[in-house]
Amino acid sequence: MAKHTNRLIHESSPYLLQHAHNPVDWYPWSDEAFERAVREDKPVLVSIGYSACHWCHVMERESFENEEVAALMNEHFINIKVDREERPDVDHVYMDAVQALSESGGWPLNVFLTPDRRPFYGGTYFPPRRAHNRAAWPEVLLAMSKAYREQRAEVEQQAQTLTDHLRSSNSFGLSAAPPDLLDASRIDTAFQNIMKQADREWGGFGRAPKFPQTFSIQFLLQYAHTRNNPEALGQALLSLDKMIEGGIYDQLGGGFARYSTDAEWLAPHFEKMLYDNALLVGNLADAYLLTRNETYRTALEETIAFAERELLHPEGGFYSALDADSEGEEGRFYVWTKAEVDELLGDAAPLFCRYYDITEGGNWEGHNILRILQPLDDFAAAEGRTVAEVAGELKRGREKLFERRSARIRPQLDDKVLLGWNALMNTACSKAFAATADDRYRALAVRNMSFLLRAFRGESQWRHTWKNGVATQPAFLDDYSYLIAALTELAQVTADFQYFEEAAALTEEVVKGFGDDESPFFFFTHSAQQDIPVRKKELYDGATPSGNAVMAYNLYRLSIVYDRADWRERAEDLVRAMGEVPLKYPTSFGVWLGLLFELSEGTAEIAIVGKDSKNYLEKILGVYISHKLALATINPLPRYPLLADKAATNEVLIYLCKNYACRQPVSTVQDFIRLLPQNKF
Repeated sequence: MAKHTNRLIHESSPYLLQHAHNPVDWYPWSDEAFERAVREDKPVLVSIGYSACHWCHVMERESFENEEVAALMNEHFINIKVDREERPDVDHVYMDAVQALSESGGWPLNVFLTPDRRPFYGGTYFPPRRAHNRAAWPEVLLAMSKAYREQRAEVEQQAQTLTDHLRSSNSFGLSAAPPDLLDASRIDTAFQNIMKQADREWGGFGRAPKFPQTFSIQFLLQYAHTRNNPEALGQALLSLDKMIEGGIYDQLGGGFARYSTDAEWLAPHFEKMLYDNALLVGNLADAYLLTRNETYRTALEETIAFAERELLHPEGGFYSALDADSEGEEGRFYVWTKAEVDELLGDAAPLFCRYYDITEGGNWEGHNILRILQPLDDFAAAEGRTVAEVAGELKRGREKLFERRSARIRPQLDDKVLLGWNALMNTACSKAFAATADDRYRALAVRNMSFLLRAFRGESQWRHTWKNGVATQPAFLDDYSYLIAALTELAQVTADFQYFEEAAALTEEVVKGFGDDESPFFFFTHSAQQDIPVRKKELYDGATPSGNAVMAYNLYRLSIVYDRADWRERAEDLVRAMGEVPLKYPTSFGVWLGLLFELSEGTAEIAIVGKDSKNYLEKILGVYISHKLALATINPLPRYPLLADKAATNEVLIYLCKNYACRQPVSTVQDFIRLLPQNKF
């Protein structure tokens, strides 16, 4: 029986449950905790993390499980634990406060508040003793408690200053858009700005640590296709190739880790997040459509297979993440010694080790992370063997290692199901179907969407997280915007217009519940939610896309579907309010840049009408078009302007339109392709 149990034992979040037996008297984020802080006149400590976070586990082991440290926390503070994935709104507010104090952030995030929820100090990981130029956690606790007791005026002033900063930074005073914002040369400048940050040797952008930057890759693929630009294509594909070959990609089980600690994509933080894999599947689908290189299809298939095998709930939702740690060590589940590989593979081990960079001394902390340093064709030639022979031997080796690895103690599964992340994966499945015509992916998207519409729809408001049959927490802008985007994508690949209807209804909800009377932007939280000190508006693309950017894109696309001038105007107002920011800082505002690009180029509006329209739709989805919206129906549909006033016919007619002005229809896919701008890819 556990020696200690606190209030977190009643929560469903795996991260909170990890701390349920700490000696710290943790509360979940709740009015009860702040009411006690007011009663006892104590400062509040809010500690924020997530279940797959390595340094969160380290701080728990070092400090939160230590009875002496816990006694300090319990004596001087009201202590609150927050799962940042369950309450991203809380995380956003206090992360901004800590970044204002220290110009850095991360997790675990530890923030000290007044009882009325205003922050006055914070930081990230604190060790139990002074180390790495970081103050010791017990020292920080005593200093903050003393400051609150003896320097109350200064604490109150700091809290007010930080809160005022949060409010002012939320009032975007962006300059008016220049009149030539949509000029094609502006997009060329954005491309050049992206390439200034490109790593031309190892792919990706910027220095280590390196994140996938999927939005920049998507833009480069679109730019390469639209502009016939081989440099853009080369950098996009180099980035995907190096990730697929690197340790950030699970060479045995498929799927990508969250980011690489080095420039070569060798050593990841080993947690696997649903959203990363969803966004990368979208990139792989586009790359495969554009190049027909089987490498991208294989990685796409293996990544979705990983998600189905290890993250899929029996009812059709996807779990959130796999931990980085197992048996108390980061990456232990995934790494190998050469002796283990030799013992498993016998005579086949030398070739396997040469291909996957497995050595006696190891390529990471005395162990080996499987990675590929030479393309298979080149490697086989150097070995004097055929590609088929080498590929077959490597496949047999991977299967043996995977079987052995499956018997190891697995990383912990974060088994909460999040609406927004599932919507990203739903879009990925639709894109995978469009690229491959493999109906398994469309069926997976349909099943997942059925679950989302059933499980997360509340009586008055949608919900953010689901576990054990219960959906909790109010949905955020990201949840709504990603879901609308997924519905719009699914409507296209299924030709089921009920998904468009759901998307339109949700869009009305967002405009009403998240809109700002003073700007075109949307708040992250619903107007009915009152338990945070500041309602924020998020514009940056982080690991996941900005909800405002995705919502702008949704408004634009649905304005085409329904001929809604007000939605198009709102989308354009959002883009104008951003001004030149996406052009100057494209790697931080990639989704905004993508919409800006589409507005400047125009959208290929495709209407397919006739008895065999679904079959033709699948073929046209298999053609890479940078910016497109495709609708298919057997008979004309008056509710949808693109499909209204079209000739009823037994043969299929394919219309290519822009701003509802349609060219003469054609009746074959080959003739349709001839209508498109030609390029060399």
